[in-house]
Order: sequence, then C-alpha cells, then structure tokens
Amino acid sequence: MNKHNSSSFIDSARRTIRMESAAVAALESRIGASFINACEILLQTQGRVVVIGMGKSGHIARKIAASLASTGTPAFFVHPAEASHGDMGMITTNDTVIALSNSGTVAELVNLLPLLKRLGTPLISMTGNDQSVLACASDAHLDTGVETEACPLDLAPTSSTTAALVMGDALAIALLEARGFTAEDFAFSHPGGTLGKQLLLKVEDVMHSGTDIPTVELATVLSDALMEISSKGLGMTTVVDDNGRLAGIFTDGDLRRALDTDIDIKRTALSELMNQGCKTVAPNMLAAEAMRIMEQGQISTLVVIDKSDNIAGIIHLNSLLKAGIV
Repeated sequence: MNKHNSSSFIDSARRTIRMESAAVAALESRIGASFINACEILLQTQGRVVVIGMGKSGHIARKIAASLASTGTPAFFVHPAEASHGDMGMITTNDTVIALSNSGTVAELVNLLPLLKRLGTPLISMTGNDQSVLACASDAHLDTGVETEACPLDLAPTSSTTAALVMGDALAIALLEARGFTAEDFAFSHPGGTLGKQLLLKVEDVMHSGTDIPTVELATVLSDALMEISSKGLGMTTVVDDNGRLAGIFTDGDLRRALDTDIDIKRTALSELMNQGCKTVAPNMLAAEAMRIMEQGQISTLVVIDKSDNIAGIIHLNSLLKAGIV
C-alpha cells in the first residue's frame, strides 16, 4: 500500500483540476459550424430530445437531459442497452437523439444506428473521435475529445466526461437564449424549489385578508387598539379614515415609544400616535420583492393596497418565511 502525506493529496487534486480545466478550455476553439448545426437541429425538433450514453457517459447524458428539460428544451434520458430491449419505442421520428461516447464505438450505441436511420431521427453525437462510427453516422458531431484523462492511468473517464458535461451545458444555454427563455419560464419548471417560489409567489398568495386584517378608526383609543392588535396577532393594526381608506398604521414599536411618554391609553386616540408614512405594496407584487422591501426598511409588515386604493391585506414577514421566500 502506497504511503501518502497531506501534500500528495493536495498535489493530486490540483493536478486533476488543472487537467480538467485545460480540457474544458480546449472546447472553446471547437465551437463552430457543427455546433451551429446541432443547435438548429434541436430548435427544429418537433418532438423531444433523447439523450443516450453508456457507463459514465450515461451519467453525464442524464444530467444533460435534465439541464435541457429545465431550460426550455423538452428532453429525457434513455439507456441504450434498454433501448435494444424495448425502450426504442420511446424514440419517434419527431425526436432528436444526442449520443455520448468518448470512443464513439460503444456497441450499445452503434447497434442503435440502423434503427435511428430507419426512423429518420436526427442524430447529434459527442465523441472524442471525429472519425468514429458514431461521429460519421451523425447529422452533427461535437468534438469533446481530450489529450489525456486526469486519471494517472489514463483509464477512468474524468477529463472526457467533464468536457462532455460542459458541451451539454453550452448547448442548453445556447438554446435557452435562442428561445428567449425567461426567469419566469424557469420558475414554472422548478415550482417546488426556492427559486420557483421567489419567481412565482405573489403578495396576494400569502397575505392576511378579510377579517384577518387588524383595523381601527382614527378616533379609536389606544386601549381598544391594543385589543385589536392582540386579537389579530400581527403586531400592528391599520388605521382608517371615515371613508375606510388607509390613514396610517400603529405597530408594536409605536406602542413602546408611546409608553415612554406620559399618555392615558384610555383617552389617547390612534390619530395622535399612528405612523402616517407606512409602506404599501400591491397584491400582484412578487412576494420576494415585498421581502426585500421589509429587509431594507427593517420592518416586519406591509399593508397591501389594491387598484382602488382600498386595503386588500397585510403581508407579514413570518408568512414569507413559512412560504419559503428566503
């Protein structure tokens, strides 16, 4: 068993990173007519993009399919060995196949070529050998070859799989931009994640509305206002004028400041204590934007005002946190 010290681990890691970085950097000069052709084929695809690969290339193919699908290009992975035993039925003439193989000669992929040609399904390949069977049979070939693997034995797929992964990302982003894919489009394919919530969830989805809105009138005395604040549990109350329009708000912070003065809570009206310069938001504002306003103002609630300037609701910091807007 070879002996290692801490420096040998670091040297190995740095060497691996340098080699894989060089492999990725070499891809840039290969982006040309074949890449354009591949993008045009994918943009014209009426069905879905089917990404296939064996072994480590198969793992990269799965990731490329996932990246394409989440950025506006419907795609899925098919295992080439399973394709020869029934899953070929998942591929149609309206689809486009992206096949990954560093050698370009993997039997499970080569065996599918006659079937793909018979279907008339366009084929894009990523290989390290532009003279391989797979490359020569493709409608567009993307060169992902590397001089050597990062593996010191030059055996384990390392630099080559990294290069293929980056080429897949390059395709996905080029297609994303060509389609005019937006952040909102991205959110619709990630509705369960934090990003989806930040881009889709609106103030009206998480605000307190109806009878849950704490409300008192200008003439309401502080003692009665405290009962309203306590019953609604939002640490504040809106104060409305004779027409029911927002005149101001009164918060826990305003209460602490009021109690530092000599006031009679049973005689002092909210009109004398309220904060008239309260911040408001619209119901259709993104909840993430409302949270940004709260953070900047160091406040925990915002009053929601509709198009008719009526109070539509109250949005509280705790509601945003519970909704996952972080």
